[in-house]
Amino acid sequence: MAVTRTGSRRRGRDESSTRVRVSRVERGDLWVRVSTIGTTGERPFVLVPGIGVSSDYFERLAPNLNSFGPVHALDLPGFAGVTHPRKALTIRQFADLVGAAIDDLGLKDPIVVGHSMGTQIVTDLAARRPELSTLVLIGPVVNPAERRVTVAARRFLQAAWHEPGRVKVLALRAYLVCGVHWFSQVLPKMMTYPIEQQLPKVRAHTLVIRGEHDAVAPRSWVEQIGRLVPSSRLWEMPGAAHSVMHAHAEEVARLCVEHAEQPPRPGEGGELQHYADAGDGTERGEFDFTPQEAAQAVRATVREGVAIARGDDAAIGEAKSEHAEAMLAAHDRAERRRADEQSEEAQSDQEARADDEDADDGSRTGSTERDGRTTAS
Repeated sequence: MAVTRTGSRRRGRDESSTRVRVSRVERGDLWVRVSTIGTTGERPFVLVPGIGVSSDYFERLAPNLNSFGPVHALDLPGFAGVTHPRKALTIRQFADLVGAAIDDLGLKDPIVVGHSMGTQIVTDLAARRPELSTLVLIGPVVNPAERRVTVAARRFLQAAWHEPGRVKVLALRAYLVCGVHWFSQVLPKMMTYPIEQQLPKVRAHTLVIRGEHDAVAPRSWVEQIGRLVPSSRLWEMPGAAHSVMHAHAEEVARLCVEHAEQPPRPGEGGELQHYADAGDGTERGEFDFTPQEAAQAVRATVREGVAIARGDDAAIGEAKSEHAEAMLAAHDRAERRRADEQSEEAQSDQEARADDEDADDGSRTGSTERDGRTTAS
């Protein structure tokens, strides 16, 4: 596994990165909720979450991607309060709905990003749409060598141990909204989907990202994907787990943008690279809320739940925007505090080195004086 350091380039966020617009894409009795931030940029993004969860999983990734283009995060049927179909959808049917969203939104060659089961959905879509040029698979499932529910559950729990607290809260809330019945209906579709048969059909330049502690998407499986996809780049994020795009949103966004701007050349890629700039991940995803911001975030979450129950898309967008404002303010404050702490630590280290050098100089001076006295005597 290569160890590579990526530059620390960071683009500014679009000023609209906390304003969320909510719309629907309908196909017969099925519909998809689309949460959009931003209106301008080089290329749009389409984000597809995994089984049971909602587009809230991308709450930190989306604003970072928005510096490059508008972001459309999807909530699929049966998840996040979107109406449950009469029977479980197949991965192909989910993919058709994502394609319908791309068409109805009028998106031209969007960068399509899938997480967990979302990687199956976007892979199925890309395999049938050669016009899609850029694909991102985050924590791809299911490893063909472990296509059993008991094994998958164990791997998920192993990865969950390393997830930030915020991700665990998002997951618990989403699973409660989804419900055990619908989850259990969709799970067999995910477990039996042969993604390894579809990957060779993908013509898009494919970026694959895994977390260091992601037992759901082990290194061997990610490396196999690199061999199956004609054009690929593989990255591992240190300190991260299955939901790598949350705690390491800035790094993942940077990889996505760089991949879109500079797709792999023929013969390039296939080797798993280690993202050395990410640190150990122990402090990623921190938030420093004021009491007012904490209250705002809780209030927005409650408002969003009520709006979802009522089917009020405008109110959902307002609640998401309010929540995003509180999260962004708290995160930026935590980043500033961490930067100040690092600056103080660096200054302390510099002062300590200066003291050590002064002590060494004093010791050498004293030694020279003693040597001089000895010689004179």
